[in-house]
Amino acid sequence: MRLPNRPKPGELLLARPGMEADYWDQAVILVLDCDDDGALGVLLNREAEIELGQVLPLWSSLVSPPQALFEGGPVSPQGAICLAQLLDPKEEPPGWRRVHGELGLLHLDTPVPLVEGAYGALRIFAGYAGWDSGQLEAELLRGDWLRVPSRDEDIFGTELEGLWQRILRRQGGTLGLLSTWTDEPELN
Repeated sequence: MRLPNRPKPGELLLARPGMEADYWDQAVILVLDCDDDGALGVLLNREAEIELGQVLPLWSSLVSPPQALFEGGPVSPQGAICLAQLLDPKEEPPGWRRVHGELGLLHLDTPVPLVEGAYGALRIFAGYAGWDSGQLEAELLRGDWLRVPSRDEDIFGTELEGLWQRILRRQGGTLGLLSTWTDEPELN
């Protein structure tokens, strides 16, 4: 059953300003899947503390700048998810599964020689953000997350600092005003 407020793969979830949980402060999450069983996505604007070369040395030179490992979320932080944007939209290389448009998930067991030259952008995440069945929809109804469309530069851009603000600002209107939010209520 498709719920009317269920996010679609490729959409962004932005943490509501002032959200109580510090972990999610100004979080920008790309939705990868959302169905009756639950939802999952990856946090786009936080680099992991560990170097990519320490865990996946063969992939270090293949990923898009800033050539780092990203913290995808608190679930399964020892696991890795690779997002890959096709170079040629007419092809579907081995080990790749479409998420939205030319964006997909690339299996990290794919031989590196097959990966080289097949993708316009790659990013690897340690862990992911996950929700049980109906949990994300309930959080959306409560107003914890703001849903907005994604752009390639949100997913593969080099400027992580201020990503939350830039995405809100381009929405205009009330959402654009939220981009000026501060943690000091008297300044809002």
